[in-house]
Amino acid sequence: MKGKNVFILLLVLAVTAGLVAVAVLGVGNVPGTNSSSADDAQFELMTDENGEIVTDENGSAQIVAIATTEAAAAEGETAAEGETSETTTEERIGYGSYKNIKQGLDLKGGVYIVYEAEKEGTPSAEEMDAAVSMLQQRVDYKGYYDAEVSQEGDKRIRVEIPGVEDAAAVVEEIGEAAHLTFRAMNDDGTPGDILVDGANVADAGKAYQNNAVVVTLSFDSEGASAFAEATANNIGNQIGIYMDDMLISAPTVNASITDGNAIITGDFTAEEAEDLAAKIRAGSLPFSLKALEYNAVGARLGADSLSTSVKAGAIGVALVLLFMLLRYRVPGLLADIALVAYTGINIVVMSLFGITLTLPGVAGLILGIGMAVDANVIIFERIKEEINSGKSVKTAITNGFSKALSAILDGNITTLIACGVLLWLGTGPIKGFAQTLILSIVVSMFTALVVTRILLYTCVNIGVKSPKLYGGK
Repeated sequence: MKGKNVFILLLVLAVTAGLVAVAVLGVGNVPGTNSSSADDAQFELMTDENGEIVTDENGSAQIVAIATTEAAAAEGETAAEGETSETTTEERIGYGSYKNIKQGLDLKGGVYIVYEAEKEGTPSAEEMDAAVSMLQQRVDYKGYYDAEVSQEGDKRIRVEIPGVEDAAAVVEEIGEAAHLTFRAMNDDGTPGDILVDGANVADAGKAYQNNAVVVTLSFDSEGASAFAEATANNIGNQIGIYMDDMLISAPTVNASITDGNAIITGDFTAEEAEDLAAKIRAGSLPFSLKALEYNAVGARLGADSLSTSVKAGAIGVALVLLFMLLRYRVPGLLADIALVAYTGINIVVMSLFGITLTLPGVAGLILGIGMAVDANVIIFERIKEEINSGKSVKTAITNGFSKALSAILDGNITTLIACGVLLWLGTGPIKGFAQTLILSIVVSMFTALVVTRILLYTCVNIGVKSPKLYGGK
């Protein structure tokens, strides 16, 4: 029995050390941004569940477009420029490492822009989703891979781009509405003449057919006529669907489409199909976007200040660890181990899940450390009371956790409710604070109520039973 408890103690210590190692060094290498090769695509006849060709009311066959993977053109441009991505030993960043945590504008500096839809009345949710998709696609295409695009209210969209200084240039670069076109493809893969304008797209959406996810595409009367001519003149050739100058799909025409309706099929997930439909809808938005506000934000901490803040935080945590050890002895030492595990879990989760760290987010993390320590203090004081009342150490631990549980849950749950409201109604830095504090509370409750408890019982079971070591008189 004693050997089993020693093994549990060593296992917890090993896991804690592993979390710290992952938080510092990461696991593996985070790859650079690479484009994937496009699959061959084509327009083909649409069939029903019985394999019969579907026709319209005029007897014309319906056509199915099989989509390519997006950004084929971007891949070609990258390859033509001969760009390569290498990771050296010095530059190595692993999954889960603190180096891989995204930094917000107030830590890294950058540009924020607030757009408003210029439309009478309130745009529909689908229209706003399309506008968000269009702006996200634009910033990604321009190489701003850390940019975040989010809707604010009913008519506004906020774009945050870390690491950029010229706000006016960014507004000019991404601010205009995207232009969707259907073009002929030259032999060298470059776009040719415009065959159909995106303004003639009536709708695009996600649907299900024959147990597969598809993207539906329809044109207005003018677009249907132009599309019929385009497909009739390009049988056996590709028609490229472009968002500005970026290719998002390039089906091959197998037959003429006469009624202005097509279905894009492929190995889509529901999310991928909705994404492609949103991009197509974005090229034909019924409103323009006006930049209401934009500004460059300097890095208030900067590299040197951030490093200094990290050192100051480390000193503060070290003092807390020392206080817990001196005040509560064995329980304090075990709480210190749990607190180290708490810090490692927070860093790894933020890194893996792409949570953006802002200055208010740093405050949320620090507040979370305080709440984690506070939970342990409540538990240990209850244990001391039980020991001083004559209970055995093991009974005192059981009663201490039982009596402290309600107070810990009440305090943390009410804070989680407040954070949920901030996350729901807040924007920008406020959401950053709410995200990190929610994460900190959940992890702190786990380390205080589970990890510390396991360690305490393990120490008692291996023979560390002196009441004085647990705060008794």
